[in-house]
Amino acid sequence: MRVGLGGFAGLSLPDALRLRAASGSGAAARTAVILVWLRGGCSHLDTFDPKPDAPSEFRSPFRAISTRVPGLQLTELLPGLARVADKFTLVRSMTHTGGGHPAGSLQMLTGDIDPQDKRKPVFPDWMTVANLLRRQPAPALPNYIGVNGVTQYDGFGIAGAAYVGEGHGPFLVHGDPNTPDFEVPNIGLGDDAQARRLEGRVDLKTKLDRLDRAVDGAGAMRTLDQFEAQALHLLTRPEARRAFDLGGEPAALRDRYGRNRWGQQLLLARRLVEAGVDIVTSVLDGPLCGRVANWDDHAVNHHIFDALKFRMPVVDQAVSALIEDVYQRGLDRRVLVVVSGEFGRTPRITRVASSGGGVASAPEGVVQPGRDHWPSAFTNLWSGGGIQTGGIIGASDARGEQVAERRVEPGDFLATIYRHLGIDAGHVALPDFQGRPVPILPRGQPIAELRGA
Repeated sequence: MRVGLGGFAGLSLPDALRLRAASGSGAAARTAVILVWLRGGCSHLDTFDPKPDAPSEFRSPFRAISTRVPGLQLTELLPGLARVADKFTLVRSMTHTGGGHPAGSLQMLTGDIDPQDKRKPVFPDWMTVANLLRRQPAPALPNYIGVNGVTQYDGFGIAGAAYVGEGHGPFLVHGDPNTPDFEVPNIGLGDDAQARRLEGRVDLKTKLDRLDRAVDGAGAMRTLDQFEAQALHLLTRPEARRAFDLGGEPAALRDRYGRNRWGQQLLLARRLVEAGVDIVTSVLDGPLCGRVANWDDHAVNHHIFDALKFRMPVVDQAVSALIEDVYQRGLDRRVLVVVSGEFGRTPRITRVASSGGGVASAPEGVVQPGRDHWPSAFTNLWSGGGIQTGGIIGASDARGEQVAERRVEPGDFLATIYRHLGIDAGHVALPDFQGRPVPILPRGQPIAELRGA
């Protein structure tokens, strides 16, 4: 019981620094990652991997268009990304065995190779692990922030700390950053005197609590201390308030990202990494997706092609603006942008009766087209991070059903992210609830073609 409750939550700062040193992570260059997550799974044939010569029962109705990179085509839904194609690389040969949303997400985010869905993760997600290994003493901002962060899928936990301890999880930002009254609560006291008084009270509380901490063998109080320290820094550091204030951005730049929830989420993500945050996740879901508020474009949920026509202009504008902004600000070697979901959609189009009318869905009972879950071959996008851009890695077959060349698995996906963060994932293990060392990545190698230019 003592080991189980303490686990990794009781890790001291010296312990964390030793693990960081073992992982190869240094403090000299604070690399960062923005993960843009398409919860539910984006259809690769209708976006990043068009198959204009496929049979009609597979082929997207959207025409393929040329991009800035010779030989790289996208569908007509992505003209903004076509314009900046020299600043990203597509991996078109992602594949895994997780056919359900929870299992697919856990494979991509934690490296869990089990194909079965689970209610919550057994292994910690890469964001929490990286947050722990790159922990800084007394940062002004949390190292890991979720701007509409990756947490759940319909009640299933698709990311989480597992045995690492919740104190290393995300600082979550909820709400719509596009609304005029958007504000992150408990960020930055407006008065310096208030901040000094609060710090004095916390110092007194710390002295009074020392006896409790001394007899706390389980480590539960240490996790509480991590939350308290984070809250104190957020309250007393004016730079925290500034980092979350989108009002500090020029109106033209906010327009460029799009005056909507997704555009402003990604603009906020850029502000946060520029301010020193290491890991930012941002899920593109909700009303901008269509009736069921995610990318799960079964025919019972959405008319998939109407749904894509509805949401992709917003995605295209926001993601292309983020990529351009990262490069224009000189952040492109330090900040890696990754766009992915848990899997793709079936290349073969299905036609089933809608379960209900709404945005991008016909009235109940009307037969409409859709695509189902497809982990066998799908695409994700990589930009910045000093990688070699303007290319394609791997390929799916002529119908987009199977990987035809350069198979890439979730372990490779995660190893690549860890490498960018300075973590040698093949040589780091963390103790589980029983104190047994568990590798942070059971298998996988960084994608060699994404090595720095």
